Amino acid sequence: PLEPGEAVFPSQDPLDRADFNAVEYINTLFPTEQSLANIDDVVNKIRLKIRCLDDNIRTVVRGQTNVGQDGRQALEEAQVAIGQLFGKIKDIKDKAEKSEQMVKEITRDIKQLDHAKRHLTTSITTLNHLHMLAGGVDSLEAMTRKRQYGEVANLLQGVVNVLEHFHKYMGIPQIRQLSERVKVAQSELGTQILADFEEAFPAQGSKRAGGPSNVLRDACLVANVLDPRIKQEIIKKFIRQHLSEYMVLFQENQDVAWLDKIDRRYAWIKRQLVDYEEKYGRMFPEEWCMTERIAVEFCHITRTELAKVMRTRAKEIEVKLLLFAIQRTTNFEGLLAKRFSGCTLTDVKKPETPLESTNPFLEDDVGEDGSEMEEDLDRPKKHKAPDNPFHGIISKCFEPHLYVYIESQDKNLGEMIDRFVSDFRAQGPPKAGTEDGGAVLPSCADLFVYYKKCMVQCSQLSTGEPMIAFTTIFQKYLREYAWKILSGNLPKTSSNSGGLTIKSLLQEKEGSEAAKFTVEELCLICSILSTAEYCLATTQQLEDKLKEKVDKTLVERINLTGEMDTFSNVISNSIQLLVQDLDAACDPALTAMSKMPWQSVEHVGDQSPYVTSVIMHIKQIVPIIRDNLASTRKYFTQFCIKFTNSFIPKFINHLFRCKTISMVGAEQLLLDTHSLKTVLLDLPSIGSQVVRKAPASYTKIVVKGMTRAEMILKVVMAPHEPSVVFVDNYIKLLADGNPETFQKTLDMKGLKRSEQSSMLELFRQRLPTPPSGTDGGPSLSFSTPTPEQENSRIRKLEKLIKKRL
Repeated sequence: PLEPGEAVFPSQDPLDRADFNAVEYINTLFPTEQSLANIDDVVNKIRLKIRCLDDNIRTVVRGQTNVGQDGRQALEEAQVAIGQLFGKIKDIKDKAEKSEQMVKEITRDIKQLDHAKRHLTTSITTLNHLHMLAGGVDSLEAMTRKRQYGEVANLLQGVVNVLEHFHKYMGIPQIRQLSERVKVAQSELGTQILADFEEAFPAQGSKRAGGPSNVLRDACLVANVLDPRIKQEIIKKFIRQHLSEYMVLFQENQDVAWLDKIDRRYAWIKRQLVDYEEKYGRMFPEEWCMTERIAVEFCHITRTELAKVMRTRAKEIEVKLLLFAIQRTTNFEGLLAKRFSGCTLTDVKKPETPLESTNPFLEDDVGEDGSEMEEDLDRPKKHKAPDNPFHGIISKCFEPHLYVYIESQDKNLGEMIDRFVSDFRAQGPPKAGTEDGGAVLPSCADLFVYYKKCMVQCSQLSTGEPMIAFTTIFQKYLREYAWKILSGNLPKTSSNSGGLTIKSLLQEKEGSEAAKFTVEELCLICSILSTAEYCLATTQQLEDKLKEKVDKTLVERINLTGEMDTFSNVISNSIQLLVQDLDAACDPALTAMSKMPWQSVEHVGDQSPYVTSVIMHIKQIVPIIRDNLASTRKYFTQFCIKFTNSFIPKFINHLFRCKTISMVGAEQLLLDTHSLKTVLLDLPSIGSQVVRKAPASYTKIVVKGMTRAEMILKVVMAPHEPSVVFVDNYIKLLADGNPETFQKTLDMKGLKRSEQSSMLELFRQRLPTPPSGTDGGPSLSFSTPTPEQENSRIRKLEKLIKKRL
């Protein structure tokens, strides 16, 4: 950073630097000895510079002697200038105040003129309004006496509008008098118009022919301007007179009043509406919606009368008669919705644009034959908005009598279930090799189609408590269908399956034993499983649809979870039966394996007869199940997983039953195990022309289980001497700290009890100490060989066996 002096007076002279060093400066002037020759010139220059500096300093000091006197003089001059400035500012302020006062005096007269003009304009306007009001009232009274309603309609509206300007002048007697005269005129007009309508349309007798329709049409225009009660009274009297004939024709004691002739009611009102349009359509203003009002009042009267007659003759109501009346009534309500907007209904809601249909129960609710229901569960649910404001305006009266229909449907559904049971017994199970094998039972589709039809009918009748009653009936017969048709027809397991003998296995007499279930029974189980899956999915859709149909306050009471659980149990039981069947078919072969003399096997050959038997049963049964469960692939995968989880532990248990296995016998068993492992890995696509990769979850189960069996046989093949090496090898391969499993392995090697005791003791000593915080159970967590390593070892073993052969 620069020094303060350098910032003010910058200089390149070394003598002016703050860190001036005399020695360095001299060395700069005389860098060499030869430069000392001009020392005199340098000294002269320095002396000259010193003299110049002295002169400058002297001049500056002398110049500062008069500074104080000059400063005082400048200060005095500034004070004088400030005083003069203040004087000028005061003069300007005084002049501004005088100018403002002058402007106020000038504008005062202008403001007075503005106020006068405004008051004058208001007075003229008010006088004009007063003139118009006075003349209008006189004209209004004269026209009212002459019944000139056409002119009165326009004049009255103008008079009323003008009178609104005089509300703040009601304290003036003349204005108040004019206001009273307008009110009296309005009252007289209302009374006079009502009397004219009463005269034209008397309450008793027929309508007067040639009524003053033009006068009445203008009277309706006047009524629009009068008190709304006048308009309502005209509408009420006209509709009552127009429907008086209906009240007489369809009295409670008349034959046409009963439900079987309900069509006549609706035919009568249709004729009356057409007659009204022709005769009186132009008499009433269009915004009065008289046609719709007549129809709505007819609906209210009809609902009251029907409710009354049904209460009186409740015992005569039959299901067909009730449905006939409801159908005709709902059709009439639909006709009203097409013809009218419902603007006269006080509780009407604007219809929303319906969304696209996504639920399988939502196709064409008006269809009576029950169209085919799709099973797409992934689509979003639809909430259909009501699009008929007249829905229930008459048909609400049938709701207290819907118990007749509910009881009828309960009876029909019971008969339908009984018919399904008898048809199933008569027709028998689905035939193998046909399209029906493994397919959904036809009765299931019939049941849900009937359910849909009932649900649609019930939703048209009521969306309240009757829907809850229908739901209860649905639940009842869904459970009965699951019990009587599905669970009740599952084949029963039996013990007389006639297993294979050891001799037949050893002689490889394949096909000497039939499966526990016949092919027809397997097809039946698959068909029941597919049907239960269809019922499960469709029941979920049924629940969603019922929740859409029922009132929002009752949605929580719709719950079909119990019925869906019932169908899930049927699916689980069906899969378990299929697993038990294939499992039982393989049991004799595994039993024969455990009873074979493995200590006397002399050489390793092809796979053993029991393996051939197991593979034969798998190839016979699994393709049948897969083909019949083609539409429910996930449940076929469940079947494969459950069978593997059952078969592999059973196979390992039978391995432990093989006593005194020689080295060659262990090699043969290892080869057999590998063959079974290969078959199990291909189980989902065995016997199929289309080879599909097995699911990863299934492959993992097979590899894990069969690898354990291979490790057991490898331990058996290993020499038991030295004991420490054998025990360590067992712990490393099996990762099982259970002494019982270790003892079973020793039994397979054929060791004596005395040798086993020392081995068990050594095994307990060699077990690694479980980490702190564990329960110290027999299960150990050792690193086991990966499936790829084991497959490589198996291949090496196969090559070794081939060389020996």
